[in-house]
Amino acid sequence: MDSLIHRRTLLGALGLGASGLALAAPGLARAQGAWPDRTIRFVVPFAPGGASDTTARLTAQHLAQRLGRTVVVDNKAGAASTIGTAEVARAAPDGYTILLAPPPFVITQFAYPNLPYDPETAFRPVILLVTSPSVLFARVGLAEGWVDIARMARVNPGKLTYGSPGNGSLPHLAMELVKLRTGLDILHVPYRGGGPAAADLAAGRIDLMISSPLDMAGNLASGRAVPVASVTGSRARAFPDLPTLEESGVRDTESSGWFGVVMPAATPDAIANRLNVEFQAVLQIAEVRERLATLGVDAAGGSAADFQKHLEAERARWRVAVPAAGITIQ
Repeated sequence: MDSLIHRRTLLGALGLGASGLALAAPGLARAQGAWPDRTIRFVVPFAPGGASDTTARLTAQHLAQRLGRTVVVDNKAGAASTIGTAEVARAAPDGYTILLAPPPFVITQFAYPNLPYDPETAFRPVILLVTSPSVLFARVGLAEGWVDIARMARVNPGKLTYGSPGNGSLPHLAMELVKLRTGLDILHVPYRGGGPAAADLAAGRIDLMISSPLDMAGNLASGRAVPVASVTGSRARAFPDLPTLEESGVRDTESSGWFGVVMPAATPDAIANRLNVEFQAVLQIAEVRERLATLGVDAAGGSAADFQKHLEAERARWRVAVPAAGITIQ
């Protein structure tokens, strides 16, 4: 099936269906020996079914059509994204292995004492693909807003629980940052992925969870989760009437989701520059932008230098916040 983009059940939800074929568009086939002349592997360091997987598969389909080569999405989940990230760090710098980099790409270097790679030197940035809001959700019947949650946490320290996709994930560290700024005692319950955590929130087994609107879409549609505050600096487009934590009096807790593309540091400039151009073109496709907007994320784009500035700003935030929260993951 070399002519097919690797698909999982999420493609049906995306409405790609048979259009998920990674066929070479007319006139895009490249001469033998020129990059790319074989399949490109797009590593996603999380399990299938979440925002990262959705973003990768949507953009991979159109990238394959532009390049005239198959782009296979390969999910390598585990250890807060570090397993998949380490695999790309070890890959040959030939342009045939790229990584969908999530916020933990930056955060984990301050939480894991013995990473098998240096994220600041082992990779070269290609492009910032999308940004997405982070929202604090509560189980149904718990509270109507952040003020209620803060009051309950103060009256009964350690009784409220929050779930996350795992230690070192953005939702974990974002909530720890909220706890640090407010002095609240809320118990962390780590899961192996956002899906199981969201399922337990829907079942009422945990009280709170920071997530993207996309990852919580199923629970929202069935009325099994309630948004209580935006953790992003501005109100989430999906919930324009929902106050931010800052509007509720909690400052310096901004945590936004994003996904970019990186590749091994020694990859030739020509290949990295070509990928930036092609991803830029993909993000300008009306169908792609509309689908991303439907999923609650915004197309980003820009140069590799722009993405590098974004990474540096993220590192500056988490370099201070992670040690201050006392988070170390063995």
